[in-house]
Amino acid sequence: MASTDRSTPAEDQQQQQPQRPSLFSPYQMPRFRLAHRVVLAPMTRCRAPDAIPGPALAEYYAQRSTEGGLLISEGTIISPSGPGFPRVPGIYNQEQTDAWRKVVDAVHAKGAIFFCQLWHVGRASHQVYQPGGAAPISSTDKPISSRWRILMPDGSYGKYPTPTRLATSEIPEIVEQYRQAAINAIKAGFDGIEIHGAHGYLIDQFLKDGINERTDEYGGSLSNRCRFLLEVTRAVVSAIGADRVAVRVSPAIDHLDAYDSNPLQLGLAVVDRLNALQQEVGRLLAYFHVTQPRYTAYGQTESGQHGSAEEESRLMRALRGAYRGTFMCSGGYTRELGVEAVESGDADLVSYGRLFIANPDLVERFRRDAPLNKYVRKTFYTPDPVVGYTDYPFLGQPKARM
Repeated sequence: MASTDRSTPAEDQQQQQPQRPSLFSPYQMPRFRLAHRVVLAPMTRCRAPDAIPGPALAEYYAQRSTEGGLLISEGTIISPSGPGFPRVPGIYNQEQTDAWRKVVDAVHAKGAIFFCQLWHVGRASHQVYQPGGAAPISSTDKPISSRWRILMPDGSYGKYPTPTRLATSEIPEIVEQYRQAAINAIKAGFDGIEIHGAHGYLIDQFLKDGINERTDEYGGSLSNRCRFLLEVTRAVVSAIGADRVAVRVSPAIDHLDAYDSNPLQLGLAVVDRLNALQQEVGRLLAYFHVTQPRYTAYGQTESGQHGSAEEESRLMRALRGAYRGTFMCSGGYTRELGVEAVESGDADLVSYGRLFIANPDLVERFRRDAPLNKYVRKTFYTPDPVVGYTDYPFLGQPKARM
């Protein structure tokens, strides 16, 4: 009998070639299988009175959950000295941990994977947020310049105060706070944690040579400036396992005066050390999350802030090429830029912030290439548990008034 296979050699070759990944194709993280590559980025939303996550957070995150999707929580404070915004949630005591469990359960009910971002703002705080009205802590005693203003509990904006430089002997206590917060997050049911080492907050204050002028083992050389991040990462990995731990950095971003004289060298130094840690423990981290320099202080997309767009792309590609594991990018990405990043191999995953605020069904809108709701910036940090938070419409629903 004659064969019914009429495929040509060219068609056979095409069938044998692996299909290029897309923003909507599955992805295997070291521990978790994702159904697509659109990730909810961590974003401060200021809806947790007294640092306790409540029903509003459960609804907000559940709205943005999809089967096999990955969500990263808003920055979640690791200690009473950690906050620099009003109404941000914590993960350092039992009440907070128990409250997060209800939020996590709502996300898991939708089939999504949920990571908790561990956060300490360091000098990006104010006495009003600190226990006993103390000065905030940092790697330095230099305050953030008057170019930047801090959001106060009453909605006004204030000046950043002079921080207290951490003594060398005090740093292990902060490392322990990260470790315990990670343990608490897993107890709350989170699938993993992301260490926030970006955007001018505490870890970034150690990493960047424009801030860190220390002369002890945590300052000066690249190795010393990376030490705090690596100690935190090692402690958390030892507590909950490498494949539940992610790291976020932003070597080329100057948010809150977080300058570095050589962002590429800094980024590669961090990558080298994370690669070495992964080899040491014999497991890959969950992912490595890098914010592109398009991200700026107030969320505008301003390519070229630290050089040309091509220079920014080279930096991201260099980090992508050097890191051994899952690479996530963020910072002003549109649907088109996300599609391009994944299809070109520049990233495995893409996280979205403001677009996800305004579009709880962003994944579906992206799939259909449907129109997007516009976000309302003035409601980003308000205390209202509904307006600008859970009232953005899904496809087919009438628009809410804001």
